[in-house]
Amino acid sequence: MRVPSWGLFAVILIFAFQGITPGKAAAQDGREQEENPETLFLSPEQAVELALNQSLNLRKSSIDLNTAGIAANNLWAEVFPDISLSGGVSYQTPLLTGTPFTSSNGFGYSASAGLSLSLRPSLSQTMKILDLTYRTQLLSYENARRQLEIQVIKNFFSLLAEKQNLAHLGEIKTLAEQQLEKNQTAFANGLIGQLAVLQSRLSAETARLNLIQSEAAYTVKLREFAALLGLEQEAASPAKIVLEGELQIARIHADPEQLIRDRLGNRPDIVSQRQNIERLELIRRQTLQNSRSPSLSLSAQWRGTGPGTNGFSDSLSGSLTLSIPVESWIPGTKGHQAIGAAEAGVEKARLDLKDTENRAMQEIRSLAENLKASWDSIEIARLRVEIAERAYELTAEGFRNGTVESLTLQEARNDMAQARQQLLNGELAYQTMSLDLAAALNIDWNALTRSIP
Repeated sequence: MRVPSWGLFAVILIFAFQGITPGKAAAQDGREQEENPETLFLSPEQAVELALNQSLNLRKSSIDLNTAGIAANNLWAEVFPDISLSGGVSYQTPLLTGTPFTSSNGFGYSASAGLSLSLRPSLSQTMKILDLTYRTQLLSYENARRQLEIQVIKNFFSLLAEKQNLAHLGEIKTLAEQQLEKNQTAFANGLIGQLAVLQSRLSAETARLNLIQSEAAYTVKLREFAALLGLEQEAASPAKIVLEGELQIARIHADPEQLIRDRLGNRPDIVSQRQNIERLELIRRQTLQNSRSPSLSLSAQWRGTGPGTNGFSDSLSGSLTLSIPVESWIPGTKGHQAIGAAEAGVEKARLDLKDTENRAMQEIRSLAENLKASWDSIEIARLRVEIAERAYELTAEGFRNGTVESLTLQEARNDMAQARQQLLNGELAYQTMSLDLAAALNIDWNALTRSIP
């Protein structure tokens, strides 16, 4: 459509009176869009990625991992010799037996360089401990990531359940308000009494109160979830954070004994306990070798001084020392006790591993059994929802036909709301147990239903 020239002139004139050119107006609109952040749509995967990138604890754990990695990648530093360089200037003059500070020959200088190397029998054990420390730190970092991931997903699905519950409560509120309007009309026409109107008004206000309270609780949980993701609290509102998806569960057929055989050894706590046994075993060998095996020390030093009587002079010295420990061979000494304590630590760690395995097997069996029982409960809850919804439809129809009282209609509506809430709670509990099982088996939560036969 063609704009008349006088219309374009009027638009320019308006901008001129307001002191804003069309270009400035566009720039101002752009600034307003920047000041108003866009709504953040989050899927479960996006929420996990955001939390992993913003977690301060993971950042600190990453620093520790990098430090351990540097030590593990530079094991040669354990055999690198100690090198020292030194130099100095001196001045010598008589104080009581002559005239001080008159001789220019009192100045002297010295320089030295030294090198020492200690060859300990436990050097190989020390290197293995450094490498094991890095692997332990890596396991701790990966486990922290997995635990944070599970925590985020649990909160995400909990909020989805709350969001679905809000939709149900909103529907109940709408039904109650519609019934109140119908009852008010019927009362005005003399078809029903005032008691029915008051009961319907109470039901509508109760539904509105339940919705308001649930919305407030949802907002609080959403702010806590935003803090977990590292988001600013100003952006933590239902209008600015939208969780995508619905709470949908799939049945998991879990054979606990098969899961124990296949995946028990992959649990982080069991792997960590085995690493602890390996570390204590290395410490035991290290203690034994340091206490009872001979060690060899090599050192060399060069020293130069001047001017002296004959001018500059230097010297080179070296030493080779063999040390043979004796104390630890004598029963009851501190060295002998240290060896015994190291052996006892290894034995205790093996018992701790056995206890950890027993508790892990019990946890897997318990989760598998609870999942089976929970699914049976969900099927019953779904049937109850179908019955409650159908009962409400028939009750509403009977009320319209004048065969059902208003109080009975309200009870049917409340039964339907309660059945829906119980189903949501059951589905959320099943999803939570599924996530706990994924954590217990150390597998990805999203691949749980595909990885379990």
